Amino acid sequence: MGDTSIENLLREERTFPPPPGFAAKANAQPDLYAKADADRVGYWMEQALTRVTWVTEPTVALDDSNPPFFKWFTDGELNITANCLDRHLAAGGDKVAYHWIGEPGDKRTLTYRDLADEVARFANGLTSIGIGKGDRVAIYMGMVPELAIAMLACARIGAAHSVIFGGFSADAIIDRVEDASAKLLITCDGAWRRGATVPLKDNCDAAMESSPTIEHCIVVRRTAQDVSMTEGRDIWWHDLVAGQSTECPAAVMNAEDLLYILYTSGTTAKPKGIVHTIGGYLTGAVTSHSLVFDIKPETDVYWCAADIGWVTGHTYIVYGPLANHTTSVMYEGTPDFPEKDRLWSIVEEYGVTVFYTAPTAIRAFMKWGTEYPERHDLSSLRLLGTVGEPINPEAWMWYHENIGGERCPIVDTWWQTETGGIMISPLPGVTTTKPGSATRPLPGLTAEIVDTDGNVLPEGSGGFLTIPEPWPSMLRSLYGDDQRYIDTYWARYPGRYFAGDGAKLDEDGYFWVLGRVDDVMNVSGHRISTMEVESALVSHPAVAEAAVVGAQDELTGQAIAAFVTLRTGYDESKELHDELRNHVGAKIGAIAKPKSIVFTPDLPKTRSGKIMRRLLRDISDHRALGDVTTLANAEIVQAIAAHAADYDED
Repeated sequence: MGDTSIENLLREERTFPPPPGFAAKANAQPDLYAKADADRVGYWMEQALTRVTWVTEPTVALDDSNPPFFKWFTDGELNITANCLDRHLAAGGDKVAYHWIGEPGDKRTLTYRDLADEVARFANGLTSIGIGKGDRVAIYMGMVPELAIAMLACARIGAAHSVIFGGFSADAIIDRVEDASAKLLITCDGAWRRGATVPLKDNCDAAMESSPTIEHCIVVRRTAQDVSMTEGRDIWWHDLVAGQSTECPAAVMNAEDLLYILYTSGTTAKPKGIVHTIGGYLTGAVTSHSLVFDIKPETDVYWCAADIGWVTGHTYIVYGPLANHTTSVMYEGTPDFPEKDRLWSIVEEYGVTVFYTAPTAIRAFMKWGTEYPERHDLSSLRLLGTVGEPINPEAWMWYHENIGGERCPIVDTWWQTETGGIMISPLPGVTTTKPGSATRPLPGLTAEIVDTDGNVLPEGSGGFLTIPEPWPSMLRSLYGDDQRYIDTYWARYPGRYFAGDGAKLDEDGYFWVLGRVDDVMNVSGHRISTMEVESALVSHPAVAEAAVVGAQDELTGQAIAAFVTLRTGYDESKELHDELRNHVGAKIGAIAKPKSIVFTPDLPKTRSGKIMRRLLRDISDHRALGDVTTLANAEIVQAIAAHAADYDED
């Protein structure tokens, strides 16, 4: 973004053309971009009519009469569960919908018929306790099939779901339940995590003390731990569905009816309730899932290794794969329990063909070493994906070589909770990829880089990533707060959705997402991306993972502070500290050398795997640490803080 460029991270930039055999059979073909560019709105209308089953087909694609409150397919009627279940049953009801693996080793296989029956029983159970069209239902569960069933059952009867990540605290439940005025809370007695149980029902009990809108709490028996059940309020799932019919008519919904609310973490303010509606969201989900992952429903075994508590799980574990009649894998536990090869053993056992995970996980795999994937036959894999944050080129290459066997295209996807689906990504079989670049917007989508004044910048420039045209799966507002929606996303660059990310557009028109704009440092007037410095550090053979923040500095305004996790076989030392500083200088330039490097066995991460750089900034600036309740490894923060003075530059 100014003085440095991502290309400098790899002096000899590598490109990867589509494998010819893959390209010949790919769902997407090169002419798709031109077709979409010729009539963008018409392209989305075609996707809606050909990929979605409607009760009443829409005749209007885009309603842009009241920007930024754009609407799509407003005269269309449908039910999303009819698209995910009913339309597959006659010819494909026996096809596996989910292979589910519990952390302790228990397994379940649900066919589309099984899933449809379970959804109908639970939907009828919801109706029996007074839940209906327009109600909001909060869901706080681990990664069990009942989570997807609960979401689909809500959608079946026209109730909106609000899934709360099962790693959040009772306070997070309260915030989200209160904002949505949820009538019902669905949970489990507990969840398994690294051999221990997480007390989900206990957290719900604490939350319900402050949540007067909750009338009932439905509880799945998962861990068999003792929990308190309040008579008249709390209901066991198995009791609710006992005797319920497997027939439940799908409510006829307008395309713009509310499907779900998904709250952002809200670390510094009230969580934002992202509103997604049915028709446009489904169109975006089913289209992007098919094209980006090149889904072949007849043969693929697809695994999005995310949590349904986040938007990735909504779109690419539940709605997109089911609408495309895909067989998916769902796993309850963590990648390193009971051993660090757990994911690869699952890939081998089920013959997974498409695998989608986060760069944070890939860097953890790198840190653990190649011995774990080498234990297993990964030859079934034909496509790999990444999601959640920009991937540094070195992690991309490790993934390509050690998981993909140098034969699998990699789709590096950029999108957000707000966008509903993937926005920028390679099309496998079409796009020549560059490690670290999300490449181009998908057909029918647009993105532009602008400067601080909103002027569109040419190729070869860095600035702020914006979306200038509405798209079907976009958020419609923030729940109950239209003005905050305008102020948050549309006020900075009027007429443009501002994603909050910085990016660079290279000479080939490829986007290199640099991360949040607050992760761009200003060192002596030079704008340096934290991702660029992190990528340079990780390119050193000793470094498994790195996080970089801008620390306050009287001389330079900001100084670069780095936190580094070493690979097995390397030990921290003053010599390695100096070597890493010089390595960054050689990769980017002397201005990018970290002023300090702290070696740490791990980095503070949320339970979704994202590095909590806010806490690292607090440590670097010697401030009191903020809230750590959303961290998966809160204990590491104090250890880092205690060690932060080591190896500072003299």
